[in-house]
Amino acid sequence: MIFSAKRDVFLDMLSNIAENVRESAQYFVDFKIKNEADLKEFAKRMKEFETKGDTYIHEIIVALNKTFITPLEREDILELANTMDDILDGMEQCASRFEMYNITRADNYMVQFVDKILLSTEEVAKSAKLLTKKKLMDIRPHAIKINALESECDELLRISIKELFSKEKDPIKIIQYKELYELLESISDSCEDVADTLETIIMRNA
Repeated sequence: MIFSAKRDVFLDMLSNIAENVRESAQYFVDFKIKNEADLKEFAKRMKEFETKGDTYIHEIIVALNKTFITPLEREDILELANTMDDILDGMEQCASRFEMYNITRADNYMVQFVDKILLSTEEVAKSAKLLTKKKLMDIRPHAIKINALESECDELLRISIKELFSKEKDPIKIIQYKELYELLESISDSCEDVADTLETIIMRNA
């Protein structure tokens, strides 16, 4: 048996990271921006989620350095933690750009991106909970769903940029919106990285 109750602290840590990622995505979707003050609050709160995530990463690194036997390969634990943290970093970066560019209204494409990202983070959180329960094979459908959502985001990026260039005349706005679309798509790429890491863990341990 690769797991034991004594060593499940690492799996709990990974679940905490995943839940923080999901909560940050939920906040990202739910927060209503009406003015510049809201933008500042939005960026500030997302930074707090990101800082909390960094604290979790530090804790897991310290624990890995102090523990001889771990429930999974050390590199898999660290890779899963870091790929989940990349999702959080991407959302914080995107919130920062919204404030920097003073964008108080998300367009339809941005809404679609963040809705898909939220769905992906929910799959990540479900997977992490299954990991704590040692139900490795049950994780695979969630990883597949994350991959499917990433493919949808790829297509959404293509469509959004095509429409941006065909309809928008302001070159500054084109630059800003293109960057935001690409940032949002890169967050979905980070979600896919988590799914790939989960698949590796399943393959090595199931």
